Amino acid sequence: MEIKIGVQDTVREVALDSNDTSEDVIGAVEAALASGGVLKLVDERGRTVLVPGTKIAYVEVGATTKGRVGFGS
Repeated sequence: MEIKIGVQDTVREVALDSNDTSEDVIGAVEAALASGGVLKLVDERGRTVLVPGTKIAYVEVGATTKGRVGFGS
């Protein structure tokens, strides 16, 4: 699933693909916002992304969809 995180005072957003469920991601975001701690997510390649909870502007959690192959009509 694709996750996009807007960070305050930066122009670009942080984008990553994760194997976590949307419920897990939303829970981690809510915990980071509530505690003012750090949002920690791991992408598909095993890289860790850390974002300070106090600097999160928005989080967009995409739907879990498989890539399509071929031509669509």
